[in-house]
Amino acid sequence: MSLTPDQEAKWDRFFEDMGEFAPVIDAASKKQVGGDHYVNMGVQPWDAMKSWLTPEQFQGFLQGNAIKYLARWQSKGGVEDLRKARHYLDKLIEEVGE
Repeated sequence: MSLTPDQEAKWDRFFEDMGEFAPVIDAASKKQVGGDHYVNMGVQPWDAMKSWLTPEQFQGFLQGNAIKYLARWQSKGGVEDLRKARHYLDKLIEEVGE
């Protein structure tokens, strides 16, 4: 799920107010698969985790979540879980560069 124009404007205002302290917001952080409960927060949980963890730990978190959704897709979430896995992989690719 992508942000609505209103949500996008709220994020833009939030980061303008943060000035030089605003984290870099990438494409993966501006969408959510399976609802909007994270994108409606002031800060996405994975942005907070990125600030608390080392780069290696954060990449491991992303990889682990992708594996979780890949492992369970046939028995639990179906195609939705594959989309969630791809979302974590997209974020991991952004973190390690292309």
